[in-house]
Amino acid sequence: MSTTVASRLRLPALARLSGRVPAPLADAAPAVVLFVAMLVERLGAAGRTGGRMPYALALTGLLAVAVAARRRAPLAAYLLATLALTVESQAVVPSPISPYANLLGAYAVGRYGGRGRGWWGPPLVVLGVAGYFAGQDVEVVMPVGVLAVWLAVWAFGWSGAYRLAEQAAERRRARAELLAEERNRIAREVHDLVGHSLNLMLVQAGAARRLIDRTPERSRELLVEMERTGNDALGELDRVLGLLRGTGPRLPDGATDFEPGIAELPRLTERMAQAGLAVALHRDTPPLPPEQDRCAYRVVQEALTNALRHSGAGHATVRVVRRDGGTLIEVADDGSGPPPGHRPGRGLTGMAERAARLNGTAQHGLGPNGGFLVRVVLPVGDER
Repeated sequence: MSTTVASRLRLPALARLSGRVPAPLADAAPAVVLFVAMLVERLGAAGRTGGRMPYALALTGLLAVAVAARRRAPLAAYLLATLALTVESQAVVPSPISPYANLLGAYAVGRYGGRGRGWWGPPLVVLGVAGYFAGQDVEVVMPVGVLAVWLAVWAFGWSGAYRLAEQAAERRRARAELLAEERNRIAREVHDLVGHSLNLMLVQAGAARRLIDRTPERSRELLVEMERTGNDALGELDRVLGLLRGTGPRLPDGATDFEPGIAELPRLTERMAQAGLAVALHRDTPPLPPEQDRCAYRVVQEALTNALRHSGAGHATVRVVRRDGGTLIEVADDGSGPPPGHRPGRGLTGMAERAARLNGTAQHGLGPNGGFLVRVVLPVGDER
């Protein structure tokens, strides 16, 4: 996993810390604190409240309930708190503490209301402030200031919700990218393994069938080679399955995936020759980084498999050389070349993806002397 993608998947430390607080406690604690504060204030102002004390206590309870329900039902809780606060200011006695319960509700509408219901916050704030100050003899600056504070608190909650939604969307995108990259990697692995082996075995089987009556010994050799190819394919398939299950063999350097490199090219060209494709191999490079080494082998493997299976070629030339500050992998055959309207299949697409992962380039098409040409250039020492 790259550092950029991994960093996008890390949860913020504050979110992890807040996630440890049980939701009922996070909902109830502010409600209990406000209820106690409002109750103490109400009892302390009993002389001003007079016979309206039961109503004041009932409204205090409703405000506490609204605070407790602010996250689970933010819009309904804010409507309840706004209604209780308006009734308190118009029919009982305004409390200096009660508005804070409504302020928490305004934040909750923005923070937990969602994209649809959250936008009800500003008009409800305007109506609530208008209802609270209706009929009161106060300077205009008072309701305007309260309105500005309430709207700012709602906006703070809304921006927090938007930011968290963007972070969640970014994490989903990062996970989707990782899954897509992993699926592509597995597809390349399986195609390179199964496609090459099956194509080789099909060619060998077809040759053995044609020669079985005329040259039984040659047919027997082809069948033995088919068996060897099948055993090799099973071994590599077991390696791929081990990687998918996380039980693959671990190499001394700590790596968990091993693929053949350019040191295995002579064996590959030998198998191709036995299947009927003569290959001239020219290799002149210093030791390559592991990723480039594996990429070079897979490029040659795919190009020779296509030449054997699709081009009708009898001869191919493979060059893996250092040129112009990079590693050149070139495979040319003497087959029929690309057909009209040729479009790259999974093998050539996977080849280009392998090269792109190493900041390299991949080209394919008609060779200068006919046939099919594959050319991949990898920058020196660039490994991910």
